[in-house]
Amino acid sequence: MDKHNISVGLDIGTTKIVAMIGRKNEYGKVEILGVGKSKSLGVHRGVVNNITQTIQSIQQAVQEAEAAASEKIEDVTVGIAGQHIRSLQHSDYITRPNSELVIDEADIDRLINQVHKLVMLPGEEIIHVLPQEFKVDGQAEIKEPIGMYGGRLEANFHVVVGQVSSIRNIGRCVKSAGLELEGITLEPLASANAVLSQEEKEAGVALIDIGGGTTDLAVFKDGIIRHTAVIPFGGNVITEDIKEGCSIIEKQAELLKIKFGSAWPGENKDNEIVSIPGLRGREPKEITLKNLSKIIHARVVEIIEQVYVEIKNYGHEEQKKKLIAGIVLTGGGSQLKHLKQLVEYITGMDTRIGYPNEHLAGDSDEDIASPLFATAVGLVMDGLKRQERRKAEELEEEVINSAESDTTQELEQEQVMEEPKKERRSFLDKLTERVKEFLDNAE
Repeated sequence: MDKHNISVGLDIGTTKIVAMIGRKNEYGKVEILGVGKSKSLGVHRGVVNNITQTIQSIQQAVQEAEAAASEKIEDVTVGIAGQHIRSLQHSDYITRPNSELVIDEADIDRLINQVHKLVMLPGEEIIHVLPQEFKVDGQAEIKEPIGMYGGRLEANFHVVVGQVSSIRNIGRCVKSAGLELEGITLEPLASANAVLSQEEKEAGVALIDIGGGTTDLAVFKDGIIRHTAVIPFGGNVITEDIKEGCSIIEKQAELLKIKFGSAWPGENKDNEIVSIPGLRGREPKEITLKNLSKIIHARVVEIIEQVYVEIKNYGHEEQKKKLIAGIVLTGGGSQLKHLKQLVEYITGMDTRIGYPNEHLAGDSDEDIASPLFATAVGLVMDGLKRQERRKAEELEEEVINSAESDTTQELEQEQVMEEPKKERRSFLDKLTERVKEFLDNAE
């Protein structure tokens, strides 16, 4: 099989680490060749806190995926999330020396590089700079300024900031597990690519990815990402509450949550009881399902309210910024019974559960199309996109080198049309390069 056509997504989560191998089939859909899953031991709230254990978990997941796909994994696309990620809005402008020339790629790059010079808190670095809309000589609401005339180019940016040490630690784990870092992607963006349709992104939608340690939020409107946030609570806090509230061990609490848990206490009758075996010859414990769902309900409400605050921060209540497509829930935590109804009740927004089956080949395993694997599927897609971009760039260079001067003009026009897509994603590529360099020098 052609090595270049396959991509590997590595989702380093708080509860599990997933390695997923995929490739594009002839219909342009993603075909998953193999999945490996291992318990994540060295990660807390999306941040690595034990390198040795994380490396072992990564190796275990990778070996499982390799065995399933009978492929050797070398490069991986890794997702970053965690409580250290925050985002801010920023506006900036440049004055162009010659307004007789049309605005081109270099101008936008200059504007974006200027944003990268923003002063951050110690240890923080800009991960993503996402242009929202541009202004040319005061004319607002321009989506694509390339090819226009103007002296002053302004833009609003959505800037995502994270702690460099956390990102380097993830890079270190990947390298020590014997893998190459092909790319880094923000996890809310990866999940969004896997479960949202283009129409939803246009209409306005909030993606809530409820993981084990963190809940990630990504807000889209007019096809552009407008807001991102990571809330340091997830499914694990709910398990912890059940453990404390019912005085049982964590394993039993997790099983209770998955099997009998519900986010809506009203639907359980008072006489529904589940019996839990006691420890080492002790009497079994009896827990009413009503109490169980009350415990879950209290914590879930807290998580959703925090997310809703972030959605309001984006400005959802303004008519122009309204999220018409409502909310999409994904991640392992979204499988909790009656969660959809509770979210609709608290936020008053339409809600659906997001399955990553939109871009998957039709014969994909049902397990893979579960919200649990949304981020991993998104990372595989991201890796495939990166490869396509690289191929396109190589092809372009070949064409440019072999082309005669009379065709260069046409090529320039083609480049102008294609380039925006390229430039928008390259910051994380630069970050990947920096992390790689750092790791090579640290060896």
